Amino acid sequence: MLTRRSLIAASLLAGISPALAQTPAPTDPAAILTAIYTRAAKGKGDGGGAFVIENKAAKSRYLSKALVALWAKADAHTPKGDVGPVDFDPVTNSQEPDVKSFKVDAERMEADKAVVAVTITGHRNDRKPADQIVRYDFVREANSWKIDDIRGSSDGEAWSIRKMLTDSLKS
Repeated sequence: MLTRRSLIAASLLAGISPALAQTPAPTDPAAILTAIYTRAAKGKGDGGGAFVIENKAAKSRYLSKALVALWAKADAHTPKGDVGPVDFDPVTNSQEPDVKSFKVDAERMEADKAVVAVTITGHRNDRKPADQIVRYDFVREANSWKIDDIRGSSDGEAWSIRKMLTDSLKS
């Protein structure tokens, strides 16, 4: 007859149960970005990171409530048939994603805020060094980390998703 102790011991000896063996969801900003960029770099690295912002469910998974709400407001303000205020892949800072490798660097970590930079190296290497860095502002919401802004530069011009969305509401 199996007792509870022998069942637990047998389970431990046999290995971790499949439910416990699943890869946990990333719980810190660097792990979240590592998962995003690992997916973006698969294959030829041309799939990009549009999956982060492709629909309402994806935005809710990755972005803060405030950023999701701002994005929805900006989309609603966009005239029918026009492209929204974000017309590129902010994760790869490009129109044509090209991710060969990446480096994640936590620049500032606080209890409820974080700034993490990702340096992207592409197959083509046709970007200026400053354009290879994308910064993420994270906030803690309901015990999980969410992206509150994505920032970078293109040809030396700084951009911010939050600023693009806000500016689109002014026109």
